[in-house]
Amino acid sequence: MTPPPAWFSAALDAAVQEGTTTVDGASIAYRAWGDPDGRSIVLVHGGAAHSRWWDHIAPMLTDGWRVVAVDLSGHGDSDRRDRYSLDTWAREVLAVVAETGSAAASVVIGHSMGGLVALRLATLAGSEIAGAVAIDSPVRDMAPEDRAARQHRAFGPLRVYPTPEAAVARFRPIPDQPTLAYIADHVAATSIRPAEGGWTWKFDPNVFARDHLTPELLTRLDCRVALFRAEHGLVTPQQGEVLYDRLGRVAPVIEIPVAGHHIMLDQPVALVAALRTLLADWDHSIPHG
Repeated sequence: MTPPPAWFSAALDAAVQEGTTTVDGASIAYRAWGDPDGRSIVLVHGGAAHSRWWDHIAPMLTDGWRVVAVDLSGHGDSDRRDRYSLDTWAREVLAVVAETGSAAASVVIGHSMGGLVALRLATLAGSEIAGAVAIDSPVRDMAPEDRAARQHRAFGPLRVYPTPEAAVARFRPIPDQPTLAYIADHVAATSIRPAEGGWTWKFDPNVFARDHLTPELLTRLDCRVALFRAEHGLVTPQQGEVLYDRLGRVAPVIEIPVAGHHIMLDQPVALVAALRTLLADWDHSIPHG
């Protein structure tokens, strides 16, 4: 097996702090890298994923930033709830922002369903954050995880596997796509937890029973917004143009070449380069009012 590249190993070896905050009675876990006094980037995972999908991304964004990856309720190491919604998850992200830095200087970056959470937060409390970025989030359609769950193709009742290896061997991104093996192996190994009789996935299948609020996501945005799309992802160029128009032709739509929907699994360095470029531009330009 080919060893992972040095940049990946260095990212996993970077110093990280773990913490929790309580939102509406649920404990919300997060992981943080970088200077505690810096401005905050908050990374939000997709459906059925968790904060450790960002382990190799977050350390490469810490120059001048405190980078925080959150486990939404029903995911990762956070508590489960009886019901889930984009509004609840947006409140969780805002609470983590307040816990870890200055909200007014914070940028929330979400992938897939997490991008919908970031945009919902921008709608509900955009004046309280500096910016929101949605990465290959199908704003006018269901996220692929939701569609697979609704069609009973994935994310049903959690199966228990006899060993960690047996569980990890079943890991597949939805939608399936090529990945860098060393990244997929790390994500898979951090996606499981002990259960009676063996090992199972960390997410709560009930997260896919939530109401879908995508029509209201872009009604009022009081912060800077950017949309990323993967060249081979879910947001087509035509959809990107529609969103660009809907946002007043001031929010950039940025394409990551060659990438599939799960950009952090196949084109992580290109994703980091694009995010760094966007943040540098926002630092040296004036928002359109």
